[in-house]
Amino acid sequence: MAHRVHQPREDAEFDFILRMSRVPVLAYFTGTWPKAIEPSRAMDLIVGGIADEYGDRLTAVRVDITRCPDATRRYEITGATSYVLLKEGQVVAHSPGSTSTVEVRRVLEEHL
Repeated sequence: MAHRVHQPREDAEFDFILRMSRVPVLAYFTGTWPKAIEPSRAMDLIVGGIADEYGDRLTAVRVDITRCPDATRRYEITGATSYVLLKEGQVVAHSPGSTSTVEVRRVLEEHL
């Protein structure tokens, strides 16, 4: 069964997802400008697979930098395909750029 990756349309929706999640949240930040499209698609595949693998133990969220500027600033995101892992609302891991499935799994195993 494929698990859903949430895609909030604005900061308020992102904040609602964070408040409602009873499990850690993997939020990855994407962009729609030309140089960000391919890396963002690569992260879609990585996080989609991770969401399927971890199932109900993880909430996955795809955050568009332009739609959620407050979240982007709050987590000090400086570019597309960065991610943060939040546990009980607190950042426990942060990656400032593109990564691999192996690296994301390693981070999750360390913090879940």
